[in-house]
Amino acid sequence: MPEESYDCVVIGSGPGGYVAAIRAAQLEMKTAVVEKDRIGGRCLNYACIPAKAVLRVADVLSEVRDAGEFGIKVGEPEIDYQAVGARRKKVISTLTGGVSSLLKKNGVEVITASGALAGGGVVSAGDRRFEARTIVLATGSVKKPIPGTEFGGRVIGTEEAWALAELPATMAVVGAGASGAEIASAYARLGVEVLLFEALDRVLPTEDADISKLVERGLKRQGITIHLRTLVEGIESNETRVKFSHGSQSGEVEWLVIAAGRGPDVEGLGLDAAGVKLSEAGLIEVDGAMRTGAEGIYAIGDLVRGPALAHKASDEGVIAVEDAAGIQTHPIEYVDVPRATFCTPNVASFGLTEAEAREKGYDVVVGKVQYGAVGAGTVYGDRTGLVKIVGEKKYGELLGGHIVGAKATELIQELVNVRALEGGYPEVARTIHGHPTLSEAVMEAGRAADGWLIHG
Repeated sequence: MPEESYDCVVIGSGPGGYVAAIRAAQLEMKTAVVEKDRIGGRCLNYACIPAKAVLRVADVLSEVRDAGEFGIKVGEPEIDYQAVGARRKKVISTLTGGVSSLLKKNGVEVITASGALAGGGVVSAGDRRFEARTIVLATGSVKKPIPGTEFGGRVIGTEEAWALAELPATMAVVGAGASGAEIASAYARLGVEVLLFEALDRVLPTEDADISKLVERGLKRQGITIHLRTLVEGIESNETRVKFSHGSQSGEVEWLVIAAGRGPDVEGLGLDAAGVKLSEAGLIEVDGAMRTGAEGIYAIGDLVRGPALAHKASDEGVIAVEDAAGIQTHPIEYVDVPRATFCTPNVASFGLTEAEAREKGYDVVVGKVQYGAVGAGTVYGDRTGLVKIVGEKKYGELLGGHIVGAKATELIQELVNVRALEGGYPEVARTIHGHPTLSEAVMEAGRAADGWLIHG
């Protein structure tokens, strides 16, 4: 028999799970979180946060090396990689500690165990069982090898790549999507010889083609050797090296990182016992309120459709528990979820690419402005960045926004907000922006789309 009952039990404590639990507690639901590893899930402990901590080190190093362009003389900087690792761990502990405090502050019970569905509104957690009126599945994703390979030895995933104990001399990264580009950009700037492989015809292949082109140039300037339309095969790992082939060539590196995709973490969740169905893609089927086909069970984050992004999972967690509490919710327009890649140069986007908009039959208008067209681009030393707006001509609809360059991951939010508030690119063009700021390039891209670019 179940030991105790809860209004809401969340399985998983990543950005989707812990946000769902706190929101449920705010709605006066007796709530528990079941976590088999560490509070904060993979995102805070192994992925998003440690990645950005290491990337920030590479950013600072680049700024020091470029100081001479701003009239500051410094010697060649040295990397204390042990200190880099220590700071990464401190960042993780600070943020996960903060999440633990928030859960405690909101009265959420934390249960350390592997959670699973036992059917009939019951959750098993280790040797304990609980009744739950609402269950939210938020277990995230797991790494996937490329065909013909397996993880082990010096063949690692992205999580292990960010936690290397020593800075290697050489590294191969398979997959030039967001994760692969970030790893390659970080380690190349830290002095590692990096090979980057992509099976498709460009880096960041899901981004707008104009953006991908500029990113490729930026990565090459960092010394990264890029192989496009290339498969990595014949991988052999020993205690110190990894050998592999690509096309007619062979390679040998200290570490080979597979960053070519992840899959939903559903093993051991007991989905069948609870009547939760998977789609052909292996994702849990949900409706716009994140409800599965089983009564009282919701699923969010990397377990369901849509981009595998932490902020998307958080929003889905809020939607799920608000629906459970009887509050009216609205489904997410997944195409409008902002996407952010923290390589150098930064990349951010939302909505449709130019090619996608044309394929859908829109009367497409495009506004493009380089950072160098506005004063801040020159002042801050980034003239090559680009803001690209994709719009619909007749009604001025904002179909997509794409930015590459410094602070792109911050600048994209303006366009996301305009879209959410049902504005268009004419509104962006006629909104007063501070001067001199990089955001002026966003305004000018709106003007370019509207046919009256001033600076450019």
